[in-house]
Amino acid sequence: MLSNVDLAFARGDVTEIVGRNGAGKSTLLRLLAGLLRPVDGTISERPDVVGYAPERFPVDQPFTVADYLRHMARIRRTDLGAVETWAERLGMDHLLGHRLTDLSKGSAHKVGLAQALLGGPGLLVLDEPFAGLDAATRAKLPLIIREVAERGGLVVVSDHQGDLRGFPGLRRIEVGGTTAREVAPEVAGAEPDDPADSGPPEAVTILEVVVTLSRARELADRLRGEGHTVRISAAEVAE
Repeated sequence: MLSNVDLAFARGDVTEIVGRNGAGKSTLLRLLAGLLRPVDGTISERPDVVGYAPERFPVDQPFTVADYLRHMARIRRTDLGAVETWAERLGMDHLLGHRLTDLSKGSAHKVGLAQALLGGPGLLVLDEPFAGLDAATRAKLPLIIREVAERGGLVVVSDHQGDLRGFPGLRRIEVGGTTAREVAPEVAGAEPDDPADSGPPEAVTILEVVVTLSRARELADRLRGEGHTVRISAAEVAE
């Protein structure tokens, strides 16, 4: 459980949440997005429009992609034309007629991003937004994040993939134990100093795993989510 957390965000901030698996990163993101309520303390001055993209988009819904996104646009009282705009920008316009239950993980992830971006969120919360995306969309997403920040929005991201490394002005907040604190970029993700942890760095090795091409992307995403570097030798299948 997170406790003694005191964080402040300014308009235009882009913040990465770092920490080991199970440290509470997703919990912090849900608290910021308003999906969870703090047991003690408050979260104040949250922007009126919040966009949240979960790590795994729930596809078990009786809609086509277009119907779902148009429904979300109506809820957020935004122009229905935004659906086609974001579908095109995220390279998923060919999916609009597909049912959510028929989507691959990567395609479903794009739907999650699109619904989060509808309505021009003042706070955009993204949980592992690069996982499962094709190379073209991975390259576009930092540009979209920058656009949100430049118009004064707040962006908070959990990103095991490392696609935001080098992003101008990126803040980092480390979640560890029960606390969350801002850390300097050069030490983001590092454990607190502990004499018992001193010593030579742990050796690394290359583990070769042979899997079917249909499972390669899913396995690669899982391993990247655990902090490993993954290279797929066969050409990835386009979404």
